[in-house]
Amino acid sequence: MRLYGYWRSSASWRARIGLNLKGVAWQYVPVNLLQGEGEQRGDAHRARNPLGQVPVLEVVLDGETRMVSQSLVILELLEELHPTPPILPATAWGRARARMMAEVCNSGIQPLHNLWVNKRLSTFGVDAQAWNAEVITRGLTALEQLAAAVPATFLVGEQPTVADICLVPQLYAARRNGVEVAAFPNLLRVESACAALEAFQAAHADRQVDAP
Repeated sequence: MRLYGYWRSSASWRARIGLNLKGVAWQYVPVNLLQGEGEQRGDAHRARNPLGQVPVLEVVLDGETRMVSQSLVILELLEELHPTPPILPATAWGRARARMMAEVCNSGIQPLHNLWVNKRLSTFGVDAQAWNAEVITRGLTALEQLAAAVPATFLVGEQPTVADICLVPQLYAARRNGVEVAAFPNLLRVESACAALEAFQAAHADRQVDAP
């Protein structure tokens, strides 16, 4: 497997954690989002993902090389191909809860402050970092409430799931944008539990080959 991504991309980070948790062999191929107009916009990467985004997982399925984009789709595919150890709980409610909490980050926070949005905001004279802090705080406040409702080592039980995979990069982005994360003690507790695991440590943005 090859993962095309960018060191600080939250979505790429999620895919790295998932690959590490599954214990599969994979190769990281950096795509520089900031070089020139962005390598993700070039023909080579658009052939992998017409939307021009990272991550993209290159994987052989049914004897053919396939390109799979969208981080949660990648994680779901990994769960199907390599069900052990699971990143989704065993019960229907547990799986729903994990997906729900993952989507708070995946659709309720991260897309609102990604690189493309920030560039568009700048054309309207909007303070992008203030915008980022607002949308991140709003989303993490909701996630903190969900986490407090069912306290556990991780967001959904005693094993890391797709929810935790999404949380860790989002907290990193929160700090980058000046969000006071001390307001989210349950999320910080879960982050600490994740940070003790090698799969999360190896996936950290600052440990990637394309990190400055």
